[in-house]
Amino acid sequence: MKKNTSRRNFLKKATLGSAAMTTAPMVFASSYQQKLQLSRTYENERYTANDHINLALIGSGIQGIYDTQTALRVSGVKLVAVCDLYTGRLDRAKELWGDAIFTTRDYRELIARKDIDAVIVATSDHWHRQITVDALKAGKHVYCEKPMVQKWEEGQEIIKTQQETGKLCQIGSQGMASLGNEKAKQLYEDGAIGEIVMLDMQNNRYSAEGAWQYPIPPDANSDTIDFDTFLGSAPKVPYELKRFFRWRNYQDYGTGVAGDLFVHAFSTLNHVISSHGPNRALATGGLRYWKDGRDVPDVTITLYDYPKTATHAAFNAAFRVNFVSGGEGGGGFKLIGTEGSMEIGQNSVKLTRSKLGLIPGGYSMIAYTEATQQKIREEYASQNLESRASALNIGETIWEAPRDYKGGHYDHFYNFFQAIRNKGNVIQDPTFGLRAAGAALLANHSYFEEQPVNWDPKLMKVL
Repeated sequence: MKKNTSRRNFLKKATLGSAAMTTAPMVFASSYQQKLQLSRTYENERYTANDHINLALIGSGIQGIYDTQTALRVSGVKLVAVCDLYTGRLDRAKELWGDAIFTTRDYRELIARKDIDAVIVATSDHWHRQITVDALKAGKHVYCEKPMVQKWEEGQEIIKTQQETGKLCQIGSQGMASLGNEKAKQLYEDGAIGEIVMLDMQNNRYSAEGAWQYPIPPDANSDTIDFDTFLGSAPKVPYELKRFFRWRNYQDYGTGVAGDLFVHAFSTLNHVISSHGPNRALATGGLRYWKDGRDVPDVTITLYDYPKTATHAAFNAAFRVNFVSGGEGGGGFKLIGTEGSMEIGQNSVKLTRSKLGLIPGGYSMIAYTEATQQKIREEYASQNLESRASALNIGETIWEAPRDYKGGHYDHFYNFFQAIRNKGNVIQDPTFGLRAAGAALLANHSYFEEQPVNWDPKLMKVL
């Protein structure tokens, strides 16, 4: 009943919207195209120096810098310390944020400081669990970059530690708090696409940088880099700069395309449809082009099964990533349902509603005599399969964020800092983070084991 009521509400709102956007004299239209604007409001408070949230960064690489730059745009946040294992990044941190910040190559020195309220953990994936747990135990709030863990078995320790310490932990899938996600969730719950049938996610890249072949600085050597500490719990191997600067290419330190890209999609998908995640995965692919020493695939396709729950029908999800796409870059994230589809981005949502064809056309009728065709038409007409109501509200609506929208990344940090100030809850806590990471990491299990993998989305473990 609730789902039917939501659908009726959506149809009513869509009809009013399409009527308002057309110049035709008809109140109802069989097709429409409209653009609407999304909006977001923020608290505009000024904070004194004593009220600032003192922030520290652990892992001042590419994502760590982007995270910190975004975090510092939020009012009342101050960066006081940076940790990294490469001294060149510590020098860069002072260039960006001033000589007054404290720098160290030992994260334990940083979390021991009493003047730090929260930390960003933006290290290689294999360090996420240890540093997050240590920081929570040291009394710090934690923003941990996705994926929350390198191995799903590590997740429960973070959940348990966060609950025991009472400190906040936000997992950094930055699109989660975006306007696009918010609107998509509302539309889905209103029944805009009917019952979900499929998710189609793709990410295409055609550059060395896009394939994680990041530049190695000329001053990188055994003195400027603490390679032994970087290895941490990973297998001991000889010193190699590629492993340090291009760690995403190696199973020992990263999580491949699944942990880098799939986890964003699962965060959005699970949030929009209020799901715990899939229960089965089957992956294939290979290392087709970037044969630079990496041991993870650069082309991969993974199929996921989602079971029926109270919030969604059983459906399938297809995830495709290609790091050698022949110049055809870009990507997409589309929810496909029985009555329409939604293309979801951080700054926009495109809803397309179509009419399901139930009456046979010329293709199948050609096999029958004219008299038989007429009888078939009459029989279908008597069933009223395509009523006038089914022809209403067919078309396309695009919701777009305004040009001055601060962005999903900003919103995610704004949510984190507001929660620290006791003004709401984090949108992606460790339990949600493990469900997103665990689902993504199933792709690696299946790919390397060359077989389907079953997952319990409630208990968050491989079966």
